[in-house]
Amino acid sequence: MPAQRLTRILACAAVPVILAASGCSSDDSSGTDDAQKDKPAASPASSAPAMEKAAYATLPEACAALSKKTLGDLVPEAESLKGKTGKSDDTASRATCSWNSLDTKGVDGSQFRWLHVSLMRFDSDEALGSGRQRAEKYYAKQIADAKATEDAKEIAAEPVAGTGDAATMVSYELKKKEGTFKQQSLVTRVENVVVTVDYNGAGLAGQSSPKTAGLVEDATKAGKEAVAAVTKANGKDAKGSSGDSAEDSEKDADKKPAKDTDENSGQGADPGKS
Repeated sequence: MPAQRLTRILACAAVPVILAASGCSSDDSSGTDDAQKDKPAASPASSAPAMEKAAYATLPEACAALSKKTLGDLVPEAESLKGKTGKSDDTASRATCSWNSLDTKGVDGSQFRWLHVSLMRFDSDEALGSGRQRAEKYYAKQIADAKATEDAKEIAAEPVAGTGDAATMVSYELKKKEGTFKQQSLVTRVENVVVTVDYNGAGLAGQSSPKTAGLVEDATKAGKEAVAAVTKANGKDAKGSSGDSAEDSEKDADKKPAKDTDENSGQGADPGKS
C-alpha cells in the first residue's frame, strides 16, 4: 500500500532588531577663549565592536551530503539515491533534499521510510546579529516546532553528543490510517549552520512498526555525516580545523594519495554502519 508522505515546513527564526544608541554632546559656552584653547582635544568616539564574521560561507549540495552507503541503509528501496532537491533561490544559504523508500513484501505488507535533510546557513547582519547567534535561535525554533507537531504522541527530546556544536533528537509517533509513523528529527547546529535530519518509518498493511531505537541510530548517523559535509564544503573537517573528512582520512591511511573521484566529490564523512 502506498504510504502518505510526511512533510515539514521550515521557517526562519524571527530575530530582534538591535538598535545602535547614538551619543549627544552639548556646547560649553562658559570661560574665555583662552580657556577653551587650553582644554584638551576631545577624543573621537569609540567605534562599535566589529560584527563577528560568519564562520561558514557556503553549503554542500543537500542531495550529496550523505554517502551512497548511508542512503542504502536508511532508504534501501528508494527509486533513486540521487534524491529530490528542494527549491531554493539561494543554495549557499538554504538547501534541502528528500528520499522515499517503500519495501513491499507482498501479502505481508510493506516497510516505508522517508528521509529529509535540510541545511540552513545564516550570515552576520548588524541589524539581526551574528551568523552564529541567528543559527542558535533557528536551532531552538526547529526543536520547539518538532515538539509542537500536531497530533504527535510519545514526544521525547534528548541531547545528542558528538554532533556539531549542539544537537537534539526529537522523537514522536503519528498515527495515520496507513499505520503508525515513527518520526525522528535530529536538529544540529555547527557554527552558523543548522542541519535538520527528519527520518520516519512505518510498517504498512500488516507489517510491524520499526523500532524507535534503530531509527534514532540511523538518523544520528545521517546527521553526523551531514555536519561533516558542511564543514568539508568550507575547507574544514568535522572538528573545525583544515583538513579532509573522516572518510578521506581513513582511506589515506590505507593507500597512497589518489585523485578525487566523482563518487566521493561533495560527500561527507561516512561513519559506517552502527
